Amino acid sequence: MIHSARILMVGLGNMGGAMVEGFLAKGVAPANITALDSAPAAKEKAAQWGIEMIQKPEDLAHTPHFIILAVKPQVMDVVAPAYKHLVSEGVCFLSVAAGQTIEKLKGYLAPQARIIRAMPNTPAAVGAGMTVLCGTPNLAVEQMAVAEALMACVGEVAWIEDEHLMNAVTAVSGSGPAYFFRMMEALEAAALAQGLPADVARKLAVQTAYGAGKLAAERTGTSPTDLRVAVTSPGGTTEAGLKALDAHNFTQTVSAAVEAATARGNQLG
Repeated sequence: MIHSARILMVGLGNMGGAMVEGFLAKGVAPANITALDSAPAAKEKAAQWGIEMIQKPEDLAHTPHFIILAVKPQVMDVVAPAYKHLVSEGVCFLSVAAGQTIEKLKGYLAPQARIIRAMPNTPAAVGAGMTVLCGTPNLAVEQMAVAEALMACVGEVAWIEDEHLMNAVTAVSGSGPAYFFRMMEALEAAALAQGLPADVARKLAVQTAYGAGKLAAERTGTSPTDLRVAVTSPGGTTEAGLKALDAHNFTQTVSAAVEAATARGNQLG
C-alpha cells in the first residue's frame, strides 16, 4: 500500500527525519521519497538515505500522492501556499504542525484541498510514537488507509472525527512524554535520596518506566488498573508507596496537568 505512494517531505527536522527513517525501514523505496529543506543538515540526511532533495516545489519531476508538511507551525503560512498549484483529488496534504487547524490549512491551500492533520509525539524518533489523525470529509478511503500506514511506520495510530479534540490529544500524548520523563526524574532523585549509586538510580528509573510501558502495551487485554492491582500485594511495599501517592493527590495532579495543557492549546489555537 505505502510502497507505491510518491511522497514529498517538506521539512527534514527531527519529526520529518524520524518519519523518513520509519518509511525506509518499512520498505518504502528511496526513489519514492523527495525532500525539500534548505538546511545543510537536511541535505546530508537526504544524501545518506539516497532520497532526492529539491530546492522548490516547481522542481518536482512527478506530482506526489502525499505532501507531508513537517515544518514549524509559525512558518506554515509562508510554506504551505507554495503548494496551492498541486491541490487536486489525487494529492493528500498531511500536516504534523501543532496548532495548525484544518481550516487554517485550507486557507493556505484551497477550500477543496484533501487534508489530514496529524499529532505525533517525540517517541516517533525511536519507532514508538503515538499519532492521532483527523481529516477533511473529502478524503478517499485509500488516502486515509495510506496515511495511517505511513504514520504506523513510526508507532501506533488512532483516528478522531472531532478536530476540536486535538488539543486534548496534544495534552495527553503530545505533552505526555514529558510527564513520564518528569516521573523518571523524580524516581531517580528518590533513589539517590535512599543512597543508591547515581548510575543505578538512573537505570532503575528509566528501565522501570520502559518495562511498565512495554508490559501495558503488550498485554492488550489487561487494563493499567488490572496491572497495578496485580503488582500490589495487600500490606506490602507497593501498596505503601501508592498510598503515599494518593495522599499527595497523584491522580488529581495528573488530571490538572492535562487540563492545563489542553487549555493552553485552546488559547494558542
